Amino acid sequence: MKKKIAALVLFSALLFYGCKKIIQQQEQNALVSIITNGKWYVQKYVQDTTDITSSFSAYTFQFKSDGTVTGTNGTVSITGTWSGDLTSKTITSQFPAGSGILNDLDGTWKITDSSLTYVVANTTINSITNNLRLQKQ
Repeated sequence: MKKKIAALVLFSALLFYGCKKIIQQQEQNALVSIITNGKWYVQKYVQDTTDITSSFSAYTFQFKSDGTVTGTNGTVSITGTWSGDLTSKTITSQFPAGSGILNDLDGTWKITDSSLTYVVANTTINSITNNLRLQKQ
């Protein structure tokens, strides 16, 4: 009888763990779908106490499910990488060195607010806090 109870407990634990992993994967897939469906622009960017939003005004961003993101300014496109972590509520982006203003988007950003059409995040680099709001077009 004890063996049956132990087997049932083990089976239940494995089932719960498996279901939890499936749910996490579905949540991650939904996040990727929201991010990759449509183009985004920088609605607000404050670096320390300086508003530098206008530096991004000509850019739109297309996130792709393969982990790339393209910033397009007219006919010029620069491709970087991105990844999202649902558990830690962060998004990490990296553009190639020398990408100008787009390098200000490099780093791991802590998401503080979001919906299907916007993301608010911040990061601190070298004691400077950057606040960002991305808006879906």
